Amino acid sequence: MTGVALFSLASFAADQQQTVLNVPCTQSAPTGSPCNPSKEDVKRAARAFSRALKLEREERIDEAYQEFDTAARLVPRNLNYLTALAMTREELVSRRLKRGTDDLAGGRQIEAQAEFRGALALAPDNPFAQQRLQESLHQARPEPTPRARVIQESPELHVVPDLGKQTFHFRGNSQQLLTNVAQAFGIAAELDDSVSSQHVQFNLDNADFFTAMQAASNVTGTFWTPLSEKQILIAKDTELNRRLFQRMGMRTFELSTGRTTQEMQDIVNLLRQIFEVRYVQQQTQSGTLVVRAPVNTLDVATEFLENLGKSRPEVMLDIQVFEVDHQLTRNIGLHIPDTFNLFNIPAAALLALGGQNLQSLINQLIAGGGINQANSTAISGLLSQLQNQQSSIFSQPLATFGGGLTFFGVSLDQLAAQLSLNESLVKLLDHATLRASQGQDTTFRLGQRYPIINASFAPIFNTPAIAQVLQNGSFQAPIPSFSYEDLGLDIKAKPLISHSGIDLQLEMQLRNLAGQSLNGVPVIANRQYKGSISLLNGEPALVASSLTLSEQLSMTGIPGLGSIPGLNKVATTNSKTEEQDELLVVITPHVVNLESPPNEEIWLPR
Repeated sequence: MTGVALFSLASFAADQQQTVLNVPCTQSAPTGSPCNPSKEDVKRAARAFSRALKLEREERIDEAYQEFDTAARLVPRNLNYLTALAMTREELVSRRLKRGTDDLAGGRQIEAQAEFRGALALAPDNPFAQQRLQESLHQARPEPTPRARVIQESPELHVVPDLGKQTFHFRGNSQQLLTNVAQAFGIAAELDDSVSSQHVQFNLDNADFFTAMQAASNVTGTFWTPLSEKQILIAKDTELNRRLFQRMGMRTFELSTGRTTQEMQDIVNLLRQIFEVRYVQQQTQSGTLVVRAPVNTLDVATEFLENLGKSRPEVMLDIQVFEVDHQLTRNIGLHIPDTFNLFNIPAAALLALGGQNLQSLINQLIAGGGINQANSTAISGLLSQLQNQQSSIFSQPLATFGGGLTFFGVSLDQLAAQLSLNESLVKLLDHATLRASQGQDTTFRLGQRYPIINASFAPIFNTPAIAQVLQNGSFQAPIPSFSYEDLGLDIKAKPLISHSGIDLQLEMQLRNLAGQSLNGVPVIANRQYKGSISLLNGEPALVASSLTLSEQLSMTGIPGLGSIPGLNKVATTNSKTEEQDELLVVITPHVVNLESPPNEEIWLPR
């Protein structure tokens, strides 16, 4: 048991990022702190530890780890809690690595990456988990296709001299020297008018055709090019003559699919600047390049293009978008009656009655003399009948004074107290993983498409009321014409990989409804960010943070009381509304193609 405990403690010390205590505990730690827990925390830790042991026996390791972690955080000085937590963590890491390895062997790269990431979340410094994650990311990448391949070729003419070697000792005319050297190997030489005649001396022992002709050309300042297998043309070595007489080959290269016009133009510029190829025809629709150049130059250019698309770096962008919406509404105060209504009761009663049984009531009042004598009993009978009217003014308490036609009533406002608190908190997390190539734009869009009506059409211009009067059913609802506007978050990233890290060129746009409209058209609020950041491989960065804070205060009450400190909190109604919206965007780049390009040298023959 001692060895197991020491091994567990060593494993726990190695995982410093997963420790349950951020600061060292001292003897002078205050009561109630994590280093000196209360009795209630000790009891809670014991219960959590007991539940963890039960879950561990049931092979529910994930849940057991959470309970061990709770116990260790409540009582960080308990060695048993720390030991159990470390052992459970190692067990979880081992299981995740095993499942990830099995998924990787079965060709399930996505599942394997999830398991390896889970293992790294528990043990960030585990080198085996890091290595296996890189292997899973590499295996998920498809094999790169060649940037270009040769689909058609027109070969160059070649001279076929007689085999063997010859020795030359010549003194005389330079034109005669070139003719003699060619004839010695069975080749007929034709001299261009640009070849001048001069006196030369030429001595060469035991040389083949190509060596002898190269030496003779150097002495006379000329060059030769084949006309057929047994015939050559010799001209003065100038740039113009080489363009006119030098034999060239022609090759057609098919570029890989998905290449843009700009990429094809970049390849053409490379051929012209690096290899000095003058004759390049670009065919964008078919994705081909036709190159005409000397065969030696074509060979080198072909090798260059075939290796150009190998080991192209790629980056996995881990994008997390956090949205927090917090709303708080609080109403506190006392509503004191501050309004009253004064009205004539007979007139208001008759108005509330609305003409129902009005004649019978008047006859009863005349017969009994109630109207002339302002008999309150008759008036009370009328009021008792009007009490059943829901819209009547007598459905609320009132005070009366006067009599007869001057019988008035006063209704007062009600006394009310208000104490309410409404609070809501919404947290959203959107997690996306994007894959981007070196120097290529990748776009991430999160949000919705909002329809905006910009026109409407109706074959007959009328309303439902007009159609009902005409009784012809001619009303037809207008046909709307609308367009969609993208609302939400747009992220455009272009990764550039270097030895020092990863440079990200970012463009971000946040669009949402502004809460108001102009001529019935909603107003869209727009916020943009454009910049560049440099990160290390696997380094997270908070690239955007947007905080919107809105606070509204209102007070309702009797004038004058609201300005008295203390009394304004009791004698008035105070309303407070707070709204806080926060948006965080975190981007973590991971290089998924770590292959080094082949270290090959390309030689350009002279």
